[in-house]
Amino acid sequence: MTGDLLIRSVRPWPNRPDAPLVDVLCEGGHVAAFAPDLDPPPAVPVVDGRGGVLLPAFTDAHAHLDSTRLGLPFRPHSAGDGLSELIDNDRRNWRSAETSVAQRATYTLARTIASGATHVRSHAQVDVDSGLDKLEGVLAAREEHSGRAHVEVVAFPQCGILREKGTAELLDAALRAGADLVGGLDPAGYDRDPVRHLDVVFGLAERHQCGVDVHLHDAGSLGAFQVELICERVHALGMQGQVTISHAFALSTVDAERQRELVELLAQQDVAVTTVAPGSREPLPLQQLRWAGVRVGLGQDGIRDYWSPYGNGDMLERAWQLVYRNGFRRDDLVEVCADIATRGGAAVMGRTLGLTEGAPADLVVVPGDTVTAAVMDRAPRTLVVHAGRVVAADGEIV
Repeated sequence: MTGDLLIRSVRPWPNRPDAPLVDVLCEGGHVAAFAPDLDPPPAVPVVDGRGGVLLPAFTDAHAHLDSTRLGLPFRPHSAGDGLSELIDNDRRNWRSAETSVAQRATYTLARTIASGATHVRSHAQVDVDSGLDKLEGVLAAREEHSGRAHVEVVAFPQCGILREKGTAELLDAALRAGADLVGGLDPAGYDRDPVRHLDVVFGLAERHQCGVDVHLHDAGSLGAFQVELICERVHALGMQGQVTISHAFALSTVDAERQRELVELLAQQDVAVTTVAPGSREPLPLQQLRWAGVRVGLGQDGIRDYWSPYGNGDMLERAWQLVYRNGFRRDDLVEVCADIATRGGAAVMGRTLGLTEGAPADLVVVPGDTVTAAVMDRAPRTLVVHAGRVVAADGEIV
């Protein structure tokens, strides 16, 4: 459902602090005009941007809405060290949450939207323990907020594909049940057979004519090898523009020449990358990736779940974290991170956001006179607009 809207008194990015305020007219769910003192067409709602910075809406390009405990009491972190222990810990605990997967995912998606994100890609765990329960919970959250955000769902084999008989069949069922993409997890490091793992993932992608999003935590030469294997599949199947590698820790854990080769390969095959600005890993080479033309998005990952206590649903805060983890100080580099958190993530999802006439009217107004000020202060969002309709104001959905 699209709408018409006039937003008064905003500072469209890019902007100078002394630039005059303008109004923005949205018609039919798209941006129609930028100008001072626009006259509202008859019956078009008028809202006040209160002098804030106007950005494209945020995109959470890597979430796990199925595991969130946002809004519930904190629980002591009970997982041991390593990926396998984190996975097992989630399995031990997820059924004991105070509310259902659907309720938790719906609440957290609401907080994400209220913070300015109107595009979200969420992974939903599919395995022999949970079956399609977690997927169904995320699909219910997507339906509840269908008028407020565009949500993609990845059928995600969090426990591997080859370790447990029946997982591949469940992934197939998940795609038939409404998942948009098929996921993968460390084909070599966790499933220990990258060829068979990728056979399943890309076989399902071919069968369902859908995209792929592979979690790749494996670092160094092992991770680099898998980046190459994924790109080989993309080339062979003509799937350029349809595949994402999440985390991609290999890119920051190989030498400079190997990194350059991998970045060029990703660009050649149009394979996107997402990061969550992790605190315990070296940052991805953001500038090299963008210079090469690789689509790069930002996400929140798990949000206060059985994996970690971090996350609050706010993509502007995650953009600040990306700035901080990269040690950026200059305004132009802060704006690179804001771009990754908005247009970059949308591009990963195959969508286009922007601040030009004709662009989708998916917008967020953040208090502040510059983008850097908005990122550093992270005040509650003044307005969040999806398809030309106000869906949140002053930090609350409407």
